[in-house]
Amino acid sequence: MDNLIDFADSFAEYAHRNQKRKYTKEPYIEHPREVCNILKSKAKNVTKEMLIASLLHDTVEDTDVTIEDIKHYFGKEVAYLVECLTDVSKLSDGSREKRKEIDRLHLAKASPQAKTIKLADLINNTESITKYDKVFAITYMKEKRLLLKVLKQGDKRLYKIASEIVNKFFKELDNGQWRA
Repeated sequence: MDNLIDFADSFAEYAHRNQKRKYTKEPYIEHPREVCNILKSKAKNVTKEMLIASLLHDTVEDTDVTIEDIKHYFGKEVAYLVECLTDVSKLSDGSREKRKEIDRLHLAKASPQAKTIKLADLINNTESITKYDKVFAITYMKEKRLLLKVLKQGDKRLYKIASEIVNKFFKELDNGQWRA
């Protein structure tokens, strides 16, 4: 693996050191690593900067790391990608629905590379939320259906996978196969 990718992995692991995944209680770093692995194994035209940003995509949102820190250690392009992937809404912006709309509009302006990373993030998060939180999954999947509308410029293969996951969920929900 590339030295800068290794450094990003260590950097993210340290930044998330006190965090656990909500449902599995595994170290949080496993999520960014899975997002990175999805990019490596399923997406086309993935750059080193995209892999680095995938490892760092939650650091600014969930830790004390800043965009300036990312820019300093990993460069402008990685900082741009992480900034695109970082939610910009605040609790004071109103309801969850309003905040998700603000974040969607922010992501709509992102590059196809950032949208590709977000698709990998959606795929990984959807797996755990639909498995472990059947009640919240309904709200979450409605949000993801809306999010997909702004991610069409991302990797076509990942978009197809994400769309299939979301569509399957709603088909099961409509057919009464989904049990919350």
